[in-house]
Amino acid sequence: MSSSPGSILDELAWRGLIHQNTDADGVAKLLSQPSSVYIGFDPTSDSLHIGSLLQLITLRRFQQAGHRPIALVGGATGMVGDPSGKSDERNLLDTETLAKNVAGIESQMRHFLDFTGKNAAVVVNNFDWMKDFSFLSFLRDVGKNFPVNVMLTKDSVKSRLERGDSGLSYTEFSYMLLQAYDFAYLAKHHQCYLQVGGSDQWGNITAGIDLGRRMLGKQLFGLTCPLLLTSDGRKMGKTERGAIYLAPERTSPYAFYQYFLNVADDDVLLVLRFLSEISREEYESLKVSITERPQERAAQKTLAESLTKMVHGEAGLASAQQATQVLFGAEIENLSDVDLLAIFEDVPSKELSISSLEGDGYPLVDALVSSGLATSKGEARRAIDGGGIYVNNRRIESNDCKLQRNDLASESVIVLRSGRKKYALLRFQ
Repeated sequence: MSSSPGSILDELAWRGLIHQNTDADGVAKLLSQPSSVYIGFDPTSDSLHIGSLLQLITLRRFQQAGHRPIALVGGATGMVGDPSGKSDERNLLDTETLAKNVAGIESQMRHFLDFTGKNAAVVVNNFDWMKDFSFLSFLRDVGKNFPVNVMLTKDSVKSRLERGDSGLSYTEFSYMLLQAYDFAYLAKHHQCYLQVGGSDQWGNITAGIDLGRRMLGKQLFGLTCPLLLTSDGRKMGKTERGAIYLAPERTSPYAFYQYFLNVADDDVLLVLRFLSEISREEYESLKVSITERPQERAAQKTLAESLTKMVHGEAGLASAQQATQVLFGAEIENLSDVDLLAIFEDVPSKELSISSLEGDGYPLVDALVSSGLATSKGEARRAIDGGGIYVNNRRIESNDCKLQRNDLASESVIVLRSGRKKYALLRFQ
């Protein structure tokens, strides 16, 4: 890992994380000494997702190299919505939702960055300096420094104006001014002269550099990273069921682990470079393994383990690995409803009253019929006699088996299995 201020550029370069640079020599000189660097995060949700993880880990890399990371949460800019990379105008969030999202994101950032020591991380919210800015004051102090003809040349604006069906509202057009002012504000009050962001932020970053020169007479710098895309150009972290989030309530550790365990060979090396903290030597070794021993999927296993541990901790990784073994027949114990429902999200389930597990319990024969694993009690008994019925992956040998509370695999779920792969869930409310 990086250990000196100047080495961060070498670290980013071998990982392929430098896409654009406003002044390579100027940035190198700035980063030869401990410096402040900021990245902005859009609070469109109460949890960051994989795309945001790239930027969060980038800040982490800067801190590990001795620089001070500033994570800016856009409480003010989130009210407007960044048009960069968007084909349609975003729905505006209400104040209560926005505050909830900001709080959720801030708490996640504190898991990845160190808030102690001489280069302690800082989380700032641009709502704090924008809330008392009047419209007239903003136009006078900030807006006068923005030539409209320059704004019109920015890709984020041009691409929307060229669309005849949607166009661009004045609200979104003004977003560039707000983000640019963030950079000028952080330069003035936090001595932060470098902004980093995704490649879709180039226009906003260069606008901030221009504003810093006009308002403060300061030379500011910008650096962008590539977007996290699959080999066929799709955004990484998007699935049929939605985005892969960092919050375990939104995406379980098991689902998170499985996503990276199943990254395609064509994508896994890029994701390892962008998101993991493995050394260059280990990376080169895994690169060889993909070519010589692809069946081992060593790169995917390393990726899934390292990121799950980073995001969800040792306990989250352990539960994800345990849950993965369930699909290979391991007995089910000490898992949560969230884990089990993530593992068996496509498996049919039957809801029953928790009272059915009281007293003598709920006959397994009846459970097999009600869950659809057997069409009749006779078929259920024959399946049990044949050794093909499992409760929580434990083989049942008696037709007289009755399910009770101690058979719950989690808070409210019992997992039934017929044969090798036919599952059903009983959910007790």
